[in-house]
Amino acid sequence: MCVTVAQSNLAAKRLNQKYNEKNHMSIAFVILAAGKGTRMQSDLPKALHQLGGASLLHHTIRSGQDLNPNRTIVVASNQDSEQIKQEANKINTAIEVITQEHQYGTAHAVSVTKAALADFKGNVIILYADTPLITSQSLKAMINSRSKYDIIVLGFEAQEPTGYGRLVMSGTTLDHIVEEKEANDPERAITLCNSGLLACDRKVLFDLINKVNNNNATKEYYLTDIVALAKSSGLSSTAVICNPEETLGINTREELATAESMFQSKKRIEVLKKGVTLIAPETVFFSFDTDIKQDVTIEPNVVFGPGVTIQSGAVIRSFSHLEGANIGSGCVVGPFARIRPDTILEEYAKIGNFVEVKAAQISKDAKINHLSYIGDTAVGEATNIGAGSITCNFDSVMKHRTTIGANAFIGSNTIIVAPVTIGDGAITASGTIVTKDVMPKDLVISRSKITVRHSGAERLRDILKLRAKAKRE
Repeated sequence: MCVTVAQSNLAAKRLNQKYNEKNHMSIAFVILAAGKGTRMQSDLPKALHQLGGASLLHHTIRSGQDLNPNRTIVVASNQDSEQIKQEANKINTAIEVITQEHQYGTAHAVSVTKAALADFKGNVIILYADTPLITSQSLKAMINSRSKYDIIVLGFEAQEPTGYGRLVMSGTTLDHIVEEKEANDPERAITLCNSGLLACDRKVLFDLINKVNNNNATKEYYLTDIVALAKSSGLSSTAVICNPEETLGINTREELATAESMFQSKKRIEVLKKGVTLIAPETVFFSFDTDIKQDVTIEPNVVFGPGVTIQSGAVIRSFSHLEGANIGSGCVVGPFARIRPDTILEEYAKIGNFVEVKAAQISKDAKINHLSYIGDTAVGEATNIGAGSITCNFDSVMKHRTTIGANAFIGSNTIIVAPVTIGDGAITASGTIVTKDVMPKDLVISRSKITVRHSGAERLRDILKLRAKAKRE
């Protein structure tokens, strides 16, 4: 039975709804994105820096979509709120962005969402926009643990714990979290560290935040203090342990590069396991949403921007760049090809070396073998586009479409000035400039008359030399 993408997504949503019903009602995400990010040395908000073709914020939101959250709230700083809102709206228009006027610590950042969540009943998961590698498995483990504990903290074992808050445990119970600046020597020796992520019932969360003070070295309101406050109130806490790689926080360009390397390594393994051949995996770069079917071959030094789907049996040759394109079964792309957004290659189409295609539909068995630009164009089945041919689609104000029928032959160095239609089976001679519609099976020739002057080259050179000599004198 064939299942459409829409049916598959609906089935997944229903499963996640059942998951949420089984695991403590509704879920709200609160994503903290108000950090200044000064160590990034950038005017761009830290949450909007790119990882695998998407913002860090996008990755953080995407990490929890399997839980089907009922609410997602992003906390942004006053100076970054508009940019964060624009990005959030691109991801999902239902995402709420709340401005934190002043940054007084993580507990204060969460507290600004209290009014927005006043009528919410269920679990709140605190995430961080600069921690984009968290997996849905870890978030689900946190929610599963809520059946036994009031507060769940996500922790990890660190080989080098310097700089992290430590989780002080008594068996499976989390007693408290101590920041490194506040820790004593035995606490600093603990290797179980705090990722910052936390899950808790909404009412309990804000009741405890109301009790947090800033009696510490940095005079900030730490969200981590609610664990000790919970214990003194008779509530229980525990830690769920995840892979340390998931907890990488991005504060510098170096850490961003490290995260990119980790993301790409994970994506390459994922692609290989699906039955894709990567000739030199370490030289191929994917985006977060790259979708490649089995039996695709990808040669070295290929880059995928966002929005690329490649069907079974296609070959992507070396040094090609693809973005926003659907590549059909059995297609060959490259080497040195650029496939730009809104391009569809139907099965067995061929795009050769130094060819750029944009916003075009290239039909089955069509060929654009070399040195051409085809933009805003529909190319019919089994049509051949000769070397050096281009569609002139932009008049400096508007883009215009070109339609080329099936079984047509476009001779080398043909210039097609859109808007224009070339019919089925038509031929354009090499060097032709097409400025009006061509009927099916017509032959179009547009060339200047050739004038040949015998020995003219020699005489011309003599004239040019005399002119050059006169200028020197």
